[in-house]
Amino acid sequence: MQAHAGHLVEAAFTQHRAAIVRHLTSVTRDPDAAEDLAQEAFLRLAREVEAGRTPDDVGAWLYRVGTNLAMSRGRHLQVVDRREAELPRPADLESPEHAIIQNELAVAVAAFLAQMSGTEQRALTLAAQGYGGIEIAATLGRTPAATRTLLCRARAKIRGRMQLAGFAGI
Repeated sequence: MQAHAGHLVEAAFTQHRAAIVRHLTSVTRDPDAAEDLAQEAFLRLAREVEAGRTPDDVGAWLYRVGTNLAMSRGRHLQVVDRREAELPRPADLESPEHAIIQNELAVAVAAFLAQMSGTEQRALTLAAQGYGGIEIAATLGRTPAATRTLLCRARAKIRGRMQLAGFAGI
């Protein structure tokens, strides 16, 4: 089965790659991005074929998946563009006052965090380190929905305590 899957994907790659890349280049206006998106579409085709879900029309399937990937990329780039101004700049030197306030904020957050349950502390710490909800849920042994609720409530607790302590806008 796996050898057959490999041959099918290889044949699809040979037959459709150039047309898919041309199509994605016209959608993205970026030949390098089009190559990456086409490669991702073929990778997804390989997964589908290995799972026994071979599309009826491989070419059309590749066009649709490639186009969907290009649209997702476009939406992501729009969000990146909108949020770019919010990113810190290395040239923006921190004033001594700002450093002191940030230190006081960190001390306050640590104190409030210490008052929370161990599960809340762990969830918030993992979230602050960049872990996603599903990863946090797996670590805590909870469902993703229960973890989202836990994180929402824990963040609200911290936010409320910070506002009571005089840290406005937190």
